[in-house]
Amino acid sequence: MMGGMRLAAIGMLVLLGVGQVQMARAAQGPVAPPVTAEPAPTQPPATASPSALTASDARLAGDDKRTRLIVDLHGSVSDLNFRVFVLPDPYRVVVDLPQIEFGMPPDTGKHGRGVVSAYRFGLIAPGKSRIVLDLTEPAAVDKSFLLDALDDQPARLVIDLVKTDRAAFLRTAASQRSSDMTAHPQPPQPSPPLLPESQPGLPVVVVDPGHGGIDMGATSKSGEQEKTIVLEFAKRLADKINGTGRYRAVLTRDGDTFISLAGRVQFARANRASLFISVHADTLHDPFGVRGATIYTLSDRASDAESARYAEQENKADAIAGVDLASEPGDVADILIDLTRRETKSFSNGFAKVLIDQFQAAATLNKNPHRSAGFKVLTAPDIPSVLLELGYLSSRDDVKLLTSDDWRSRAADAVVTAIDGFFQQRRANQPAASSGSAPATP
Repeated sequence: MMGGMRLAAIGMLVLLGVGQVQMARAAQGPVAPPVTAEPAPTQPPATASPSALTASDARLAGDDKRTRLIVDLHGSVSDLNFRVFVLPDPYRVVVDLPQIEFGMPPDTGKHGRGVVSAYRFGLIAPGKSRIVLDLTEPAAVDKSFLLDALDDQPARLVIDLVKTDRAAFLRTAASQRSSDMTAHPQPPQPSPPLLPESQPGLPVVVVDPGHGGIDMGATSKSGEQEKTIVLEFAKRLADKINGTGRYRAVLTRDGDTFISLAGRVQFARANRASLFISVHADTLHDPFGVRGATIYTLSDRASDAESARYAEQENKADAIAGVDLASEPGDVADILIDLTRRETKSFSNGFAKVLIDQFQAAATLNKNPHRSAGFKVLTAPDIPSVLLELGYLSSRDDVKLLTSDDWRSRAADAVVTAIDGFFQQRRANQPAASSGSAPATP
C-alpha cells in the first residue's frame, strides 16, 4: 500500500457572540446595492489559494466495531493539510479540508453504516471545506491518513473510527478543545461588516437566505435544494426592496456559504436592522398534500406540534455544519433586553399579519399561515423578525412555483408591499417625530 500517513490536526469552532442592543433608526438617504454578511471565521484566514482538488465519490465500509470513511480525491494531495476532531451532543466527527469541489453522486452520505448514521460535505467558508459524520454512538478516530494516487486508482482520504464510550468521547473532545486553544489562540473576532457611512439612516431590511454551504437544507424528490431556491428568491427580494428607494436591503449571504445562526443574528444587529426576514422552504416525509407559504414568529412555546418540529429542525443547522455547540453564547439575562424583546415580539407579529394579507394574493398559503416557535435565527431582542417559509419541497406544486421566475417576482412584490405596510403602521403608532425621522412612503 502506497502513501504516507499524516496525523490530523486538532480544531474546533468559536461562534460569534451577540453584540450590544442596538435600536433601529430610520432616515432618508440614497440607495445602494445589497451588502452581504461574511461567515464567522473559525481561525485566521488562510493565505493560500483554494485547493484544486475535487472529490468524486465517498463510501463507508466496516461494521459497528470499526467503520471506515473513504473519499476519492483527484489532484495532488502531497501538500494537503487536513484536521479531524470530534464534537459531542450530538456525537459528530468533523474533517476540515482546504476548499474542494465536491462532485459526489446525489445520494452520497444519506445512508449510514457501522457507527456512522449519515454524513455530509460542502463549503464551510471561503477556502475551506468540511465533512461532518453523524455518529450512532460515541466513536474514536483511530486513524486518519491520505493515500497517493496509484495506477488507475485516485488519491484517497481515509478516516477509521472505532467504538468507544461517552466518557472517553467527552475527554477527547475536551482535550482537543484545550490543545487547540493553546496551540492556536483565537484572534479577536472581527466585527460584522457595517453599512457604508454614505448610507445614514435608511431603514435596513436584512434578508436572510437560510442554510448554505455544507448545510443544504431540504431537498425535493427531483433534486432541488432549499439553499439554492431561497438564495434566488432572497436576491430578487433584495433587488426589489432597493428599487423602492425607501429602504436598504442587506443580504446575510449572496453565495453558497455557511453562516451560523448566531452569526446571522449578530450581522443584523451590527447593521442596525429595522426588520429581519429569514427565507426558507420545508419538506415533509409524509406530506399528505400539505403545501403553501407559512410565516413564523418567535415564541417560547410552539403554537403547534408541526411548528415545534420545524423549529427543532432549523435549530440544528449549526450542528449539521459541525459547529461546536458548547461555544454558543448564552442567553442575555437583562431586564432591559427582556422589555425590548416584548415590544419587538409585538412588532414581529404585526409584520407577520401584514405579510400574510399581502402574500395570499401572490401565493398559496398554508391552511395555518401564522405559526410560532423557538427559532434561534429570530432571537434578536431589538429587531422585528419573521421566518418566511415559501412552501414545501415535498409538494410538486410548490416546487413548480418556487422555481418559477415569474412567481418569485410576484411573491417578492408582495413582500415589498408588506414592508411598506409595516413601516406605515410603525409611523402611525409613533408620536410626532422631530426632523430626521423615518422617511415618508411615497
